[in-house]
Parts: sequence; C-alpha cells; structure tokens
Amino acid sequence: MAMMKTAVIPDFFARLKKAMPEPKTELEYDNVYHLLVAVVLSAQATDVGVNRATTPLFEKIKTPAQMVALGEKRLIGYIKTIGLFRTKAKNVIALSRLLIERHGGEVPHTHEELQALPGVGRKTANVVMNVAFGEATIAVDTHIFRVGNRTGLAPGKNPLQVELKLLKRVPEEFRLHAHHWLILHGRYTCKARKPDCPSCVVSDLCTFKGKTTAL
Repeated sequence: MAMMKTAVIPDFFARLKKAMPEPKTELEYDNVYHLLVAVVLSAQATDVGVNRATTPLFEKIKTPAQMVALGEKRLIGYIKTIGLFRTKAKNVIALSRLLIERHGGEVPHTHEELQALPGVGRKTANVVMNVAFGEATIAVDTHIFRVGNRTGLAPGKNPLQVELKLLKRVPEEFRLHAHHWLILHGRYTCKARKPDCPSCVVSDLCTFKGKTTAL
C-alpha cells in the first residue's frame, strides 16, 4: 500500500470537514457515564444495536449507583440482544462499583484511570476522552483501521500503529474531529466489502489501487 503524500493530508481532512461540518458519535447518551457504558457495550456490536438496547435502560438508569442496584441479572435483560452480553454486563456492573469506590461516582478524566476500569481498553478510553472531554484523541476501531490502511493515510499492522501514525500525520487543526470523520467515512463510504469510490470526496487523494467505478 502506497503512503498518502503528506502534502495532500490537509486537503483530505478539509474535504471531509466540508462534507460533515459537525461530526458526532452515533451512540445515544444523556451524560458521560451513559457514554462510557455505551462505548463498552459497543465492542463488536453496531451503534444502532447498542442504542436499541440502551434507550430503555438509560431511561431508568442514570448513575453508577443505580446500575449497581439494578444488578447483573437484570442488566442482561436489557442488553441480551448485544453480542458478548454476559461479559459486558459483568464489566458494566464492576466498572460502576469502581466509579463509586474510587471516583465518587464520576467518570475519571485520564487515560490511565479509565483503562483501569473493567472492560475499558485503549480504544474505549480514547472515545470517552474525545467525545466527553474534548481531547484530540483518535480511537482506532475497525472502520478507522480500514480507512487508515486502504487510503494510505496511516498504514499499520495493528490499531496502535494506525493510531500513532494518525496522531503524527493529521494536522492539529483537524485532530479533534478526525476520529469521527474517519469512522463515518468508513461506515458509509469507504465500506468494508465494497467502497463507494464514485461518491467519495477524497477518492483522488486516496492511494487504494482497487477503486470501484460507477455502474
């Protein structure tokens, strides 16, 4: 895979910004705690599926204390349509307890404290830091990993390599929203099975050799 030329990267993001001026997460939440729970539940699941499960859950549960009181068994009843629901329920109850015990029921503001919570890895911590606290982090999910490699923007063998390369290559002015521009671009345009190259606003900047053509 040929690397995208550094000189065209500002144009790449300027075009994504023009197409999506205010990109946002598609996970639905009312507070930072809800966001944390939703991101934990979203591992290997779609945002649509998570939202379907959390809408009735979040109507009743607003705080870690309420989640602990709900309990693992009843939580499973809400999220059983989501993949890995048993493990996720266990993690959500455990992280809720730790939020109460260590952080006064509040979601912590550092990567280290977030990643110390059950079910919270680097990607989840990055999402919370970016969306909730406005940090210019980039959480590499399957969409960003694909787009980073396919376009030549940030080729890497694993998510961490792609993340570090993106942080180095994305201009500072675009870094805060780069995460969402790339996710949404990968979700709706640069799709896994067949990228929609004819409608892509950055197709001419992309180094992908297998570009699709219009029918």
